[in-house]
Amino acid sequence: MRILLIGAGGVGSAVAAIAARRGFFEKLVVADYDENRAIRAVEGVRDPRMTAIRLDASDEHAIVGALRDHSCDVLFNAVDPRFTMPLFRAALAAGANYLDMAMSLSRPHPQEPYRIPGVKLGDEQFALAAEWEAADRLALVGMGVEPGLADVFARYAADHLFSSIDEIGVRDGANLQVDGYDFAPTFSIWTTIEECLNPPVVWENGEWHTTEPFSEPEVFDFPDGIGPVECVNVEHEEVLLVPRWVDARRVTFKYGLGEEFIGVLKTLHRLGLDRTEKVRVGGVHVSPRDVVAAVLPDPAALGDRMRGKTCAGTWVRGTGKDGNPREVYLYHVVDNEWSMAEYGHQAVVWQTAVHPVVALELLARGTWKGAGVLGPEAFDAVPFLDLLTEYGSPWGLREQ
Repeated sequence: MRILLIGAGGVGSAVAAIAARRGFFEKLVVADYDENRAIRAVEGVRDPRMTAIRLDASDEHAIVGALRDHSCDVLFNAVDPRFTMPLFRAALAAGANYLDMAMSLSRPHPQEPYRIPGVKLGDEQFALAAEWEAADRLALVGMGVEPGLADVFARYAADHLFSSIDEIGVRDGANLQVDGYDFAPTFSIWTTIEECLNPPVVWENGEWHTTEPFSEPEVFDFPDGIGPVECVNVEHEEVLLVPRWVDARRVTFKYGLGEEFIGVLKTLHRLGLDRTEKVRVGGVHVSPRDVVAAVLPDPAALGDRMRGKTCAGTWVRGTGKDGNPREVYLYHVVDNEWSMAEYGHQAVVWQTAVHPVVALELLARGTWKGAGVLGPEAFDAVPFLDLLTEYGSPWGLREQ
């Protein structure tokens, strides 16, 4: 397998560090708009199979050229989701397979944004599914941790734990703290704003509907010492992916943001600082959201100041295989102290990075295979969970 990894930020750099310990690939070309960042990611692991290049993620022609010049058979998208479609189209044009961790962006319904979905996450990608099938190429979409591992958990629950499912709820929480900052997001603020301020989508009784941001607050008790965290509805890909392959009456995604974080996001929205459209400031045009991202600390550089754990998981309620009511939480916890000591990457970006690497190894082995635009739910969960444990990062299951 020869991979073109586009994006050498926190997650992309962690991907390089994780992949360097595995033997399933022949070549990994690490590309970034900032070539020095790609060089640092490669030099950080000193793997002769890896090389760094400069590449603009919005330039489809250049991406096709890079895939062909380096004979890459997989494009791995590790950049902000605003670049998903150029990369998605370029991979198809070059005859390569494709993997991403965040799907094409949504657009709210113009009249009733908090009741009816407009353009949903991934709609633009699924619209091209027939072309991917005709080309006999695979686009594995939403294959990070959330979405990604959370979807694998949903598949595992449906196949091995339940005879029927009433509700699947992805629940994400942490007790991470960053010393020395009043406000320091542990993941891309650009992506966080996109997820948290768009109308959340809920699957219920055979259809999708939207609701208000931060709606339906609930306190969820997370494992491994994290404890109770208030979670709220957030727009996320799992709700758009899981119902396509797993039969469930209701599917939700709730994120443990915390009152302070929600307050900051609401303030950014009121001030218009969440906007992506460029505005004129003096003699230049800038996106307010890009300015917010530029003035905040780089999440990838916060590892030495972070402490605590992050948890991603899938809560499932329904009827068990024995015919009795059952409720479980399947989860994956990463301790920042461990990820920094073992890989030199903070917990949130490392947890996001490890799962697509596991998926790529399964594709390289031929264990996972297919054509078209497919989510993680379309594949057998057991080989993935077994290989994740082999990587040294086991998952857990808690009866509720």
